[in-house]
Amino acid sequence: MTNTLTIRSRGDRRDGPKVRRRPAHSSRPAWEEPPTPVGQAAKGLTIGATLAVVLVPLWIIVLTSFSTPGAINRAGGLVLWPDGLTTASYVQMLEDSTVLSALVVSLGITVVGTAVAMVVSILCAYGLSRPRSLGHRFILVLLIITMFVNGGLIPTFLVVTGLGGYGAWWALILPSAVSVFNILVLRAFYSETSGELIDAARMDGAGDWRILWSIVLPTSRAVTAVIALFYGVGYWNSFFNVMLYMPTDAEKWPLQYVLLTYVNRGNGMPGSFNGGFGNTATQTAPLSLQMAVVVLTLVPLVLVYPFVQKHLRTGVLTGAIKG
Repeated sequence: MTNTLTIRSRGDRRDGPKVRRRPAHSSRPAWEEPPTPVGQAAKGLTIGATLAVVLVPLWIIVLTSFSTPGAINRAGGLVLWPDGLTTASYVQMLEDSTVLSALVVSLGITVVGTAVAMVVSILCAYGLSRPRSLGHRFILVLLIITMFVNGGLIPTFLVVTGLGGYGAWWALILPSAVSVFNILVLRAFYSETSGELIDAARMDGAGDWRILWSIVLPTSRAVTAVIALFYGVGYWNSFFNVMLYMPTDAEKWPLQYVLLTYVNRGNGMPGSFNGGFGNTATQTAPLSLQMAVVVLTLVPLVLVYPFVQKHLRTGVLTGAIKG
């Protein structure tokens, strides 16, 4: 019989320490420990609970808007499970002229307001980001002070009404056109724009307008998209300025204020020729109709958000970290 000699290295000895080898395709850093079952379960439960908090209310609102009055009565209010679905609430809502005009007003205020706010914020942030601009430090300090100290509601109302803003369209746009926080985020991002690119553009004869349009804005699309989303959501959800400057002109009311008046005050749509959704001006609308109006206010944001979502991380976080 032939004896076979097996030679083992020191690392291959059975009594030696076992080293867990990481797969070659793993992207986990070498210093990071592999996940444990408890940790993975905790992460899954946390994500599931967060999704439930967000999606369950939306599910209830949408389902209630499609439910019949009988299903709502059987559920005792908001509907959690499908029971007698119908589109009658949406048909009745879209047939009312007040809702359609309010939707057009909201879209117009959002588009125009976002455009005005972005122009003002971009120009202000770019001017403050240039170290040689006249008085940029003094203006920056004044803007930061306004984040903590302001005149209050009554002085703002007196200024806007003194300028003829009561009942005017611009009163719904200009008072909200400047956000110091958004300007600071843009300024922090613009301050980190490559100095070599700007110097090369100046050597080629480009001025500040050309540099802003051809260099700064193209290299900051992410943060610009995020700030535009912030302004757009703010204008779309705005209703307080309507309460201050045009509380009686129902034809100029945006959708959010119509919804507020319709749901919270329990009245029919003011300003509608048919006295609201009900037969009388004081008849409270069915719950399904109220939820249908809520869904209508959510649809534009749901349609726009996927196109901007990819810029949220690279936009706000980068702008906040830089500078």
